[in-house]
Amino acid sequence: MTESWEEIWEKSQSSLEAIRNSVSTLTSPTPRVLRVSQLDAESLDAELVQLLREPIAKALSVVNSSLKSRFDPELALIIQLTLYKLSVWDSGATYGAKLQDLRYRVPSTSGTVLTASGLPRDRLLLHGFLTVLVPYVHTRLRNNAMSNAWPEAPSSDRRRKLWDWMSSIESTHAALSLVSFVIFLCNGRYRTLTDRLLQMRLVPARKLVKRNVSYEFMNRQMVWHAFTEFIIFILPLINTRILRRRLARLAAQMKPISLTSLLPFQSKLLPIPLHNDDGPAPTETKGPYWSLSEDQCAICAEDASYNLNFADSSNALTALSSVAPNLTPEHDSDSNEPPRFPITIPYITTCGHVYCYYCIADRMLRVADEGDGEVPGWECLRCTRVVKDAERVEMEVEESSVAEFNSSEFDFSEMSGSVTSYSEPLTDEREGSQ
Repeated sequence: MTESWEEIWEKSQSSLEAIRNSVSTLTSPTPRVLRVSQLDAESLDAELVQLLREPIAKALSVVNSSLKSRFDPELALIIQLTLYKLSVWDSGATYGAKLQDLRYRVPSTSGTVLTASGLPRDRLLLHGFLTVLVPYVHTRLRNNAMSNAWPEAPSSDRRRKLWDWMSSIESTHAALSLVSFVIFLCNGRYRTLTDRLLQMRLVPARKLVKRNVSYEFMNRQMVWHAFTEFIIFILPLINTRILRRRLARLAAQMKPISLTSLLPFQSKLLPIPLHNDDGPAPTETKGPYWSLSEDQCAICAEDASYNLNFADSSNALTALSSVAPNLTPEHDSDSNEPPRFPITIPYITTCGHVYCYYCIADRMLRVADEGDGEVPGWECLRCTRVVKDAERVEMEVEESSVAEFNSSEFDFSEMSGSVTSYSEPLTDEREGSQ
């Protein structure tokens, strides 16, 4: 016959008593504080101060625009003192630490006056002085030094010595803060240098620590944060001019889709030919300013297209409408004469087009400074060919002929680059006699 449950319970009492005694002697494990929770608490405190400063600063700017810039440090000081009194002084934790279920704990000392949070009053006074008042004094002193040009003062001046002394203190504090942060990453005990000096450590506020934020949300935030930091780091390294030029070159090299390529059997299907039978289609590429007159500088026209001065006769709208490639022959030049861009000190390129000396020199130097590495030159605005060099346009003037050289009246279409001499503009003797 099996034993009853009362007998089994009586026999197991001795074993249960031994287990109770062994469990009572064990110390409860200390809850582990995550380093990321402590750093998140600091970030939340900084964001809370910024959120409170924005509406007050906007209100001050409405009253007087100079009040925000003049009293911005004092505004931050008042907000931080108020938050420190309502959080650390009263409850022993900042608002960011409360959101992370953390609070400050200091080594127990006898004979000290405690605040409402249970922390020593003298230690909290010193902590508030180092975390709130000292940064305010440093900000005010640095702003005053920069406004009065202390760094530019002579080395023997007292202001310069005070500036050097302040700079050395800042460097020492930065080095000590870095060492303290590296130690914090190793053991996770004291988050800041002030907490380490005062031995104020963030510990869990409850024995049962619960993670309020899910791992999925944390991973997503970490990925986006790392991605944005990578973008911010990589953007200054990208040369936008080279990228735009490469995209423009790629777009120029792409052949447009023609009806012939879409309909390979057009000769059998369509009775009308798709191209002119008079001759082969021109293969020479055309630049954005191919239709501009030869006696005008295409670079000057392109620069004028970015001119936003509407009072100028060659403003952006006028220039774009006058030198654009789709300029129609029905354009009425009598009612609205387009601006002209005469060539000054003409230089001919390797592709056979003429530009101003300063214009072509600026473009060539700009391309050389950018250092693209793929195209060792500049693309012509008339034919899109690569310009590797340019020579000065030289012409021969007969001794019997006395005339004034005018770039706007010179026919550049009949000019060749292999000319031997150049003559300065001459003045008509008849104008001198008059």
